[in-house]
Amino acid sequence: MKTKGRLMLFIMLIMALGLSAITYYGFGQDKQLSINDIKQGLDLSGGVDILYQADKENVTDEEMAAAISLLQGRLDWNGWTEAEAAKEGTNRIRVQIPGVDDAEEAIQEIGQTAQLAFVDEAGNVLLTGDMIKNATKQVGATSKNAPSIPYVSLEFNDEGKEKFAKATEENIGRTIGIVMDEEVISAPVVQSKITDGHAMISGQFTGESAENLAALIRAGSLPFNLNVIQMNNVGARLGADALSTGVLAGLVGIGLVLAYMVCAYRLLGFAADWALIIYIALDLIVLSLFNVTLTLPGIAGIILSIGMAVDANVVIFERIKEELIIGKTLRSAVKTGFSRALPAIVDGNVTTLIAAVVLFFLGSGTIKGFATTLMIGIIISMFTALVVTRVIVNGMIKAGFHNPKNYGFRVK
Repeated sequence: MKTKGRLMLFIMLIMALGLSAITYYGFGQDKQLSINDIKQGLDLSGGVDILYQADKENVTDEEMAAAISLLQGRLDWNGWTEAEAAKEGTNRIRVQIPGVDDAEEAIQEIGQTAQLAFVDEAGNVLLTGDMIKNATKQVGATSKNAPSIPYVSLEFNDEGKEKFAKATEENIGRTIGIVMDEEVISAPVVQSKITDGHAMISGQFTGESAENLAALIRAGSLPFNLNVIQMNNVGARLGADALSTGVLAGLVGIGLVLAYMVCAYRLLGFAADWALIIYIALDLIVLSLFNVTLTLPGIAGIILSIGMAVDANVVIFERIKEELIIGKTLRSAVKTGFSRALPAIVDGNVTTLIAAVVLFFLGSGTIKGFATTLMIGIIISMFTALVVTRVIVNGMIKAGFHNPKNYGFRVK
């Protein structure tokens, strides 16, 4: 029995050490799954925050999705791989660019409106993006006996249909360039006159690149402009100070929690602390795995979920204490204590999880960051409190620690 208990504790020790090593060192040169691989928000790394608003009240979801795709494409073209564009409200888009110092310069780089045009080889504008009714990714054969490949299908409105028919008739054998903000994104060769209001752009497309091109073309035909209504700079130094302050606050809080649990519950507290270390490591790995952007409110969400994890252990330990007082053995008290604490723990965590889900879907910006880390933390904390802590406590009992006094309980 003692051998089995020691084996259980040894496995938990290896688990804690292994997960801690992963969070610190990660995998490979990029240190994947480590704390260094976690994306940092503007309030931690510094950068630029820009809020755009459409100059039209009734904007459809499709139009907003196209505008977001346009802005994200421009961010990628400028090499801002960590930058993100996201919908906010019904007609606003928030763009966050970590590591950039000048908001006005970033706005000039991104631009405010999508200028799409079809031009001939001499540079003459044949028709503009507002004449395109729709652009979609398709997969099929672009010529007879050809294999199926991804391509972009265009559909013009009545004005565009007429002008495109004239343009293709006059440019057979030549290219018509599709230009977005003075950059050629495609230049297909005209094979014949097209009169049905439909066109096809084929080339060396993947499914993803064809979808991206279709989204850019749709964005170029947006019936509204994007106006900057707010821009903020977050200095890199300010972000670094915020990160160090947040980490320090977290370490102090965790340290006090660890010390309190050992003082109050002795071996049970030590088991809870052991499980808490595993929880923190798992939480950080999941944040890195799912590319969650960490912000200061996000750090607050992590600390709050740590408190909930400890609270679950306190509920369990108090249930065990009640069972010991009525005369049950330690092994029986532990089994019953975990069973009776389960409904209260699940109810408390589920209600908090519901609130976090509501914040995530209805909130934005930093509120969503807080909700994300809180949701992840709640799920992991329930696992560590109900499973990991139980394995450690049972391992201690089987290893020979039978005296209730060693667990902080004073019973007759």
